[in-house]
Amino acid sequence: MAITLRIGDKAPAFTGVNEKGEKVKLTDYKGKKLVLYFYPKDNTPGCTAEACDLRDNYSSFQTQGYEILGVSPDSIVKHTKFISKFELPFSLLADEDNSIAITYGVWGEKSMYGRKYMGILRSTFVINENGMIDKIIEKVDTKSHTKQLL
Repeated sequence: MAITLRIGDKAPAFTGVNEKGEKVKLTDYKGKKLVLYFYPKDNTPGCTAEACDLRDNYSSFQTQGYEILGVSPDSIVKHTKFISKFELPFSLLADEDNSIAITYGVWGEKSMYGRKYMGILRSTFVINENGMIDKIIEKVDTKSHTKQLL
């Protein structure tokens, strides 16, 4: 599976649960700009670098009117620990059934050391105030993701 969404498309609706156990929907961000980023796993080197880069530049995102929301298959418990450990100022959704990732076309075949498996294809969607996709980043630079976005 590959990302079939394009810039200018309406962002697909989703409902997920954040680290506090609260339901979060795309409609909660109506009238706001949203950076929706998908990543494979909490506490791995690349995912930590990406989250910390977004954390370190969070005030720049806020100044420009952006909210940030991360999505991975990890549990609420793992997200809570990850947020606490790295002092992340934004929420993470527990997409344990991969339904949000599938909806956004970022659940697909990956390969590591010759072994093929299904997982999150690290990607980011920038959604505008009207719920439309303004930007899609399929080749995320985990150490300087902010530069790709702002």
